[in-house]
Amino acid sequence: MAQHNVQQHHHKGFPWSHVFGFIMSLVLTFGAVYVALYTSLPLSTILTVIIAMAFVQAILQLVMFMHMSEGEGITQTIAVVFSFFIAIVTVVGTVWIFFSM
Repeated sequence: MAQHNVQQHHHKGFPWSHVFGFIMSLVLTFGAVYVALYTSLPLSTILTVIIAMAFVQAILQLVMFMHMSEGEGITQTIAVVFSFFIAIVTVVGTVWIFFSM
């Protein structure tokens, strides 16, 4: 019976952490758009800033929306590593196809 109670995750009250994560995602997205469109920084600096913001946003979404900090066991870690593998293969494959045409 005690194990059954541990497995139940009831959210009480307003989900402030989700709202905070959503607002931070918007800030990072609009920040990247601002840097790309409205600054006169060199291209390499713009790309570095955008990549850094994308990395921070990915970590934020993993923690806030995909509940990476709440998981137990290795299954969740394997799923995230596999997801990153699929994303990297997709991006590298797309770039490879674009440049080989």
